[in-house]
Amino acid sequence: MKWLGHLKTINHHKRLVMEHCFRLGLYRQGLLHDLSKYNPVEFLMGIRYYQGGKRSPNNAEREAKGYSSAWLHHKGRNKHHLEYWIDYSAEPDHQMCGMKMPVKFVAEMFCDRVAASKNYLGDQYTQEEPYLYFQNSKSHYLLHPETEALLEKMLLMLKEKGEEETFAWIRSEVLEPERKETRRKLAGLAAGIAVCMGAGAAATAYYYSKSARRRS
Repeated sequence: MKWLGHLKTINHHKRLVMEHCFRLGLYRQGLLHDLSKYNPVEFLMGIRYYQGGKRSPNNAEREAKGYSSAWLHHKGRNKHHLEYWIDYSAEPDHQMCGMKMPVKFVAEMFCDRVAASKNYLGDQYTQEEPYLYFQNSKSHYLLHPETEALLEKMLLMLKEKGEEETFAWIRSEVLEPERKETRRKLAGLAAGIAVCMGAGAAATAYYYSKSARRRS
């Protein structure tokens, strides 16, 4: 019955992330989060290396094979993972480094980390756990400095002030400015299209009126 246990684990995690994303107004990301986990490439490995819902199967697969095929598939298809954004630097040394992540994906990464801690720790979960996990792991992360600072600020705020205040801050101070900028650009684009359409209509009207005068 490992398949059922694994299915319950990923369904529970996905539901938690969806709830967190919805609190931030990230409805599309909440609905689409981690859909690749249902792909056979990931799902079958999750069943084979199922850890009772207390630990990621990817770690067990990595220990057994030296790599995790499920994780290699997953990280390349989900933009809320920092590994998705690792690329060669544009600097002359061309070192591998983390690219700056759009804030909506940093917010989803925050939701993902909180949900994962809740999912794996169960009743042992406390609001400082995601921050502690980040502190214990960040030394080997390839993260853009601004992305790292933003994620750490979110996790620290959760630890010190709790979910209500943290989610409210992310929604109003992190995501809303970007949404305003997106709306401004869309309004500008719509205005540009309207001007082009108006000019086209005027040109068409002028052409037909001129043709009519010639015929008369």
